[in-house]
Amino acid sequence: MSVKVGIVGVTGYSGENLIRILAKHGKTKIACAMSRSIEEPTPVGKRFPALSGQLELDILPLDEEALARACDVVFLALPHTESMERAATLIEKGKRVVDLAADFRLKDPSLFQKWYGKAHAARDLLRDAAYGLTELNASEIRKARLIANPGCYATSVILAVAPLIRAGYLAEGEFIADAKSGITGAGRALNADFHFPEMDGNAWPYRVNRHAHQPEMEQCLSGLGNGPVRVIFTPQVIPVSRGILTTVYARLVSAWDTARLLQEYKEFYAQSVFVRVREEGYWPHLKDVERTNFCDISLSVDETGKRVIIVSAIDNLIKGASGQAVQNLNCMFGWEESEGLL
Repeated sequence: MSVKVGIVGVTGYSGENLIRILAKHGKTKIACAMSRSIEEPTPVGKRFPALSGQLELDILPLDEEALARACDVVFLALPHTESMERAATLIEKGKRVVDLAADFRLKDPSLFQKWYGKAHAARDLLRDAAYGLTELNASEIRKARLIANPGCYATSVILAVAPLIRAGYLAEGEFIADAKSGITGAGRALNADFHFPEMDGNAWPYRVNRHAHQPEMEQCLSGLGNGPVRVIFTPQVIPVSRGILTTVYARLVSAWDTARLLQEYKEFYAQSVFVRVREEGYWPHLKDVERTNFCDISLSVDETGKRVIIVSAIDNLIKGASGQAVQNLNCMFGWEESEGLL
């Protein structure tokens, strides 16, 4: 028997990718696809011509009562701060929720208000929400009613440094992360900065010291080790459609060589189907992970043995959003994590 799923916010990039993945998922049925921007039922194939003939389904105006009646699990692919109350209502009705926004990622409501500029409307759910990085948190995800799907930048950074922090190898509790993202990370809404003439041949940093994925990274990584972890983080936009390439610069508490540390990474991620630790000398490319749920990682230790550069690559719309959300669904129901994703 298929699990009935609903998607709210289906006309955005994350929602569109959820439909594409779940349409081919062997254990689910898309029971509802809804959008706040749709005023009357619209066939999926009309909104997304590539799906014509693959999925007979209408995109409907948002109706929370109808959504709750039709679905067992709901994916909320809404802008930040718009999921809180809807998630609470759905959970009260006995549904399980995967939230792709940031509404349940930060456990401290005052921290949420600081970074997102709005008081949290469902504080009681914050402690119950499982952070949806299955590589690190599968046991919590399996029993959760509510999953906080990680941010795209946070996913790329956390997976790059988690083995160091879990093993106690990171010196000084601090590292630098420089991350470059494709323009779909800004969402589908029109923005003059991302018009083709502005982006072509261009790149720039943004929200320096102000990006809300930074406290998310620090919260998760501080929970892995023996003390707080500080991330010096610079996000940048580059003229590609999709993907995140992250470079981490860190100091080590003792000397390592590249081959030994790569082996540590391979052992750490041995059971993680979607993390690929590359061979020494091969650096992740965005094209290697495009339209996949993989995170590729490689690293190099310098001649001192105490400084390491780590590079990770993900597709921001798949491993950084919709694919990871489906991976969380699979984990929640005890299915193979790769169901619908390979």
